Amino acid sequence: MKNLRDPNAARGRFPHACAALLAALTLAQASAAPAAAPIDLPPLWESGDGEQHVGKIIWHELATPDLEAAKAFYGALFGWTFRDVDAAAAPGDGAAPRPARYTIAVQDGQFVAGIVRRSAPATPAVQPAWLSFFCVEDVDAARRSAEAHGAKVLVEPRSYGRRGRQAILADPQGAVFAILASHTGAAPDVLAAPGQWIWGSLLVRDADKDAAFYQDLFGYEVYEMPSPDGREHVVLANDDLARASVNDMPDDSPRRHPHWLGLVRVIDVAAAAARVRTLGGRVLVEPHEDRHGGQLAVVADPQGAVLGLMDWADLMTPGGAQ
Repeated sequence: MKNLRDPNAARGRFPHACAALLAALTLAQASAAPAAAPIDLPPLWESGDGEQHVGKIIWHELATPDLEAAKAFYGALFGWTFRDVDAAAAPGDGAAPRPARYTIAVQDGQFVAGIVRRSAPATPAVQPAWLSFFCVEDVDAARRSAEAHGAKVLVEPRSYGRRGRQAILADPQGAVFAILASHTGAAPDVLAAPGQWIWGSLLVRDADKDAAFYQDLFGYEVYEMPSPDGREHVVLANDDLARASVNDMPDDSPRRHPHWLGLVRVIDVAAAAARVRTLGGRVLVEPHEDRHGGQLAVVADPQGAVLGLMDWADLMTPGGAQ
């Protein structure tokens, strides 16, 4: 491997407790009732041009038992607004509308995430969670390739008329992710604005092996980054842009499950972390300096879903972030 000389390239290693992600993240299993009609998912972008960036994380989706509480938390934290997708009137004159099962989070007019309501978990060990979606051109071909390289299919490919086709997989070390062939393609490759997702970080037992899996699946270039603690830290890149990082989990985390962590850009990480506490969430990893000289933290919303907070300094040294 070789160093990636890109100031956007590397991000941090984020040790934190995280419950196992399950196939219940899928919309079919997250519906409020088994007999409920499928949700007509909207396209990712209202004016997409079909541009594809295979291997780019193009969507994030939260499965939670309390959709309204999630809207209140993330709206107050990031300034997101929401568009309920399927809040329909109940049968009968004067009946109250049925609560939405799915809502779209909007930031500065752009769709940034989906939130789906599911039943409360049967066990406290299974918490609400965010799911990262990777862009592919052909979901079925990507599924076959992933299986051939050791992945497991958790939710078979399924088509949604306006959005596209998607599936949910677990990589060879058990980290859950989704693949999506969006009808409207991917958003342009521009720096995320505050309140938008800026990075994806994968924590696993063996970073080199898992990086090889994603390299085979998405055609990434893989770059090894210096790591003062001796653990592996690699960056996945294509189209001359860094897409995500893969990191060895700390040796003292035997109960932690391999997982993807999405990070949202904020202006002030310390202030955002304090806001998380005020809103009823938890700070799992306190704000601290990363290799860029910026700040990051890991937090959980009041229902337990984990995500990262990251700022973006104007002056970054190449190869400096972790």
